[in-house]
Amino acid sequence: MARNSRSPVTGKHRVARRTKIAMGAIGLAIAVGALAVAVTAGRTGEASADPADPSFFIDINKVPAGNNVNAALKKKGAQGSFTVDCGTNADGAHHNPDNFIAQPGIKNGAQHLHDYVGNVTTDADSNLKSLLAGDTTCKNGDQSAYFWPVIRIDREDAAANASENQQAQQKQRGKTGDVQQDQSGQDAQAAQEQDQRQRDGRGGGRTSAGRTDGQNAQQQDGQDQNRDGQQRRQRNQDQNNQQQNGDQQNGGDQQNGGQNQGQQQNGGQQQEELGGPQGANEEVGDNDGEIIEPESATLKFIGGGAQQVTAMPLGLRVLYGDAKQSTNGPANARPSWTCTGFEDRLTDLYPICPQGSKVERIHAFPNCWDGKNTDSANHRTHIVFADQQGKCPKGFKNVPQLQVTLVYDVPQDVQQNGQYKVDAFAQEKHNPRSDHDDFANVMSKQIMGRLVNCINSGKACAE
Repeated sequence: MARNSRSPVTGKHRVARRTKIAMGAIGLAIAVGALAVAVTAGRTGEASADPADPSFFIDINKVPAGNNVNAALKKKGAQGSFTVDCGTNADGAHHNPDNFIAQPGIKNGAQHLHDYVGNVTTDADSNLKSLLAGDTTCKNGDQSAYFWPVIRIDREDAAANASENQQAQQKQRGKTGDVQQDQSGQDAQAAQEQDQRQRDGRGGGRTSAGRTDGQNAQQQDGQDQNRDGQQRRQRNQDQNNQQQNGDQQNGGDQQNGGQNQGQQQNGGQQQEELGGPQGANEEVGDNDGEIIEPESATLKFIGGGAQQVTAMPLGLRVLYGDAKQSTNGPANARPSWTCTGFEDRLTDLYPICPQGSKVERIHAFPNCWDGKNTDSANHRTHIVFADQQGKCPKGFKNVPQLQVTLVYDVPQDVQQNGQYKVDAFAQEKHNPRSDHDDFANVMSKQIMGRLVNCINSGKACAE
């Protein structure tokens, strides 16, 4: 009697335990499936990993020495200089993805993040009036706007993402320890239940892998979710492509005045379409990773090969490089990259510097002004480069040449692994040839007067 009274209890206990095991396995499968979808589809609102192409990197020792035309011009003409100390934006206090020169009035119009020094009010809505009313980081009171795209370190490259996706898929298939826990016991239990169903005439198929139909259904659900995630990613990519096509039609950093006006009129609509910075790293568009600020930012005005320079006009706007060189062609793209101690050479690739040397960007701006305009339809024809003798085209005047030198302490392993990159438009794919810089002159007459005098008299001045 005791055996008969005990047997139902024991049997009931076994049924409950099987139920718990089965439910636990199903719950774990669902959780792993969700993890796989999350890893595959990415996180909403965050930039996806977008590493620079390995072919964009070069050992600085392989760059021919003596190809820095800026260094050659320094030896000609007036030998004076005027350096302005405006800081480095070390605390990251002034970032935004705007460009009031190329995309006036359009918030996030640059689609990549800029570092700013000088005028602290610079944003998409800036103009000469607002800049004249703004404060500055420059010690001598220079209210000019200086800005360039940030550099980021991204140790989580595409290979890491691929590895994560593979691990998630393996977990979903039960090939890792997390899912294989008690897998043999579950298979044995499932086999017993299958045998019992067959004896009862209930059927219920079993796969060669030892899973029940219910488990297969869960796996199929996970696969369907993966496919849904892939479709969502494709739709997002299609939207990005459409936006890029629109950017190309609008001309990006080289749009003309009429297009600028049209974009300003439609600014409200475009502001909704162009996303702003996200998260602590201010990731925007395809630009992700940790921002690294320059450890030094030298703003030096020199003669640029001219025998004498004349004052820049108030409000003069000058561009260096081309943020959309893949669309506009190579005409305005310039080699900007080198390493400290290797300034006799420049490259249009990311340099890998030897131990003790640091990554360096050198931006030497155009220095021949047409004598009339502070800007032009394409933001370039009003101010162009002097020739290799330091002479300007007919009708143009030599003005001081701004040279911005930025030095970065990029870890050696990051350089060697190709894990640093400049912020850029999506279609540039972080091409180092898209490096660029922007300047708007808002110096007082007194500061500009001292600047011109220092250059023409051969003095090395610093304020």
